[in-house]
Amino acid sequence: MRLRCRFADQDFSCLMEDNATSRDLISLLPLDLVIEDFSGNEKLAHLPRRLDETGRQPITAEAPGDLCYFRGWGNLAFFHADYTYRDDLILLGRIEGGVAPLLVRGKHPLHLSLVS
Repeated sequence: MRLRCRFADQDFSCLMEDNATSRDLISLLPLDLVIEDFSGNEKLAHLPRRLDETGRQPITAEAPGDLCYFRGWGNLAFFHADYTYRDDLILLGRIEGGVAPLLVRGKHPLHLSLVS
């Protein structure tokens, strides 16, 4: 499955993992959220509800471009720079085509949909 993400004239997709948490996110689509800068290495977007967390397993090859679910706040985390796996992250998917879209700074409306 592929997740389409659009914000601030950016349009990119994420190849989704096959786990319960990713499937739960897909079940909510389409979604209109807000994406904003957080820390120096990620953007985040708050979801309307918490996701199923049974997709949790260690991330062994964390890299820029990962899309994760942060169990602590129940939000999406789009990583555009290096990060270290923490036990409260669930890997949902990976951005296709590089992280350049995530380098657009600021707070923007974000539309998520399933690639048809």
